[in-house]
Amino acid sequence: MSFARSLFVLLIPAMLALPACAQLPGEYGALPPTVVAALKRAHVPPSALSALVVSVDSRAEERLRFRASVPVNPASVMKLVTTYAAIDLLGADYTWNTRFYTDGTIDQGVLRGNLYVRGDGDPKFVLERIQSAFFALQDKGVRVVLGDIVLDHSAFELAATDPGAFDGEALRPYNTTPDALLVNFKSVVLTFQPDGASGVARVISETVPLARVGAGCGDWRGGLQARFDDANTIRFEGRYPQSCGELKWPVAYQDPASYATRAMEGLWRASGGAITGHARTGLTPPDATLLHEAASLPLSDIITDVNQWSNNVMAQQVFLTLGRLVPAPAPQPVMSQGSVTDRLVPMRPARFERSREVIENWWKRTFGIRSAMPVMHNGSGLSREERITPEALANLLRHASRHPQGERFAGSLSIAGVSGTAARMARAPGSAARGNAQLKTGTLKDVTGIAGYVNAVNGARYVVVGFVNHPNAPAARPALEALVEWTAAQPD
Repeated sequence: MSFARSLFVLLIPAMLALPACAQLPGEYGALPPTVVAALKRAHVPPSALSALVVSVDSRAEERLRFRASVPVNPASVMKLVTTYAAIDLLGADYTWNTRFYTDGTIDQGVLRGNLYVRGDGDPKFVLERIQSAFFALQDKGVRVVLGDIVLDHSAFELAATDPGAFDGEALRPYNTTPDALLVNFKSVVLTFQPDGASGVARVISETVPLARVGAGCGDWRGGLQARFDDANTIRFEGRYPQSCGELKWPVAYQDPASYATRAMEGLWRASGGAITGHARTGLTPPDATLLHEAASLPLSDIITDVNQWSNNVMAQQVFLTLGRLVPAPAPQPVMSQGSVTDRLVPMRPARFERSREVIENWWKRTFGIRSAMPVMHNGSGLSREERITPEALANLLRHASRHPQGERFAGSLSIAGVSGTAARMARAPGSAARGNAQLKTGTLKDVTGIAGYVNAVNGARYVVVGFVNHPNAPAARPALEALVEWTAAQPD
């Protein structure tokens, strides 16, 4: 047999073994035509795209690999690492407990002493749940506090940061900074109700002049010309279009350092309690008496908010909670299922560097020391520093699919065309992805990303991961949506 013929014979099985859409020579490799077209429309080169589509069950069955080993900025898709590590190390039913103590005595509804509120990192300690805790305290006989309400934030040991440091938008709730006693996300929600008869829009206790009749809704926030320079008052110097109807505007409180004290004191009084002092920040005495514990929602509910709605501060609360674990540096991969390999130490203050250490050790144990390590910063993806490869993220998703809590983890993701941040996807008639893709999306100024699970028409379940890192990344979102559609439409 000639050399040429023997080479041809040897190449046949190699060619047959290629994945359905393996990267081949050429600028676009074997990317699906719909993906290529979307990239071209967005004026984004293929070198900005990284993608991997692989079967959940078999790593060998890759449908597409394109620059999958290149580290990228994942934006909010990095929340998948934080939430999966949490569900693995803490368990899906884990709860945070905000505890209420006193250094005084209670007699006939009067607490003679201070009421201490020690935060535990609850990611969703919102107004309704705070008021419920206050009602529970009153049911236990605490109606009047002859002292102060002392807020203890010491469970998190964090340096003071500027909430506007990331992008200059300090009043955007997505920039809210984490806190061991995070009260209502340090935010207020302004509800605008236009009243055509009186010519104003009612905003809580403020009134705003209505725009002329027939004015379009458009940039209604800009038209309000809101002023946030006074922490005591929000002023509106513009107008609100009546055509907008009732709308809500979540705004991070302009003085976040004082928000918790003002809110907690106000809520205590609003719930029927009385106080002779004021709310302030301080530490709980070691010999204080426990009065009440307010349990958070379970972790499985929390990660649904984190992943479906991409809540940054909640993700950072979860990430920091992992920093209270003492890492067990076992190099071999294990399925830890809760705190089997890591020990939670309630009195160890959380720090970002401790969380990064815990994630690093967990990653090595779970995926092996040779697996590409993600670069974590704050665990939310709201960072210019975080990095991960599509391959590493696909490995995480495949691992999660076999986890005892894998269904609850997958259930925390948005559903294409149905819920969360993926609700606007898969709107085309006959979309194969609609209702069949569980996804986490991510967006920054120069990043767009998507990752999750897709149930294809061929009956197979795939992991899909795709990122675009480029100044035109937001315009390339349709390319990633096309990748999801292509995956969902995979034939036999």
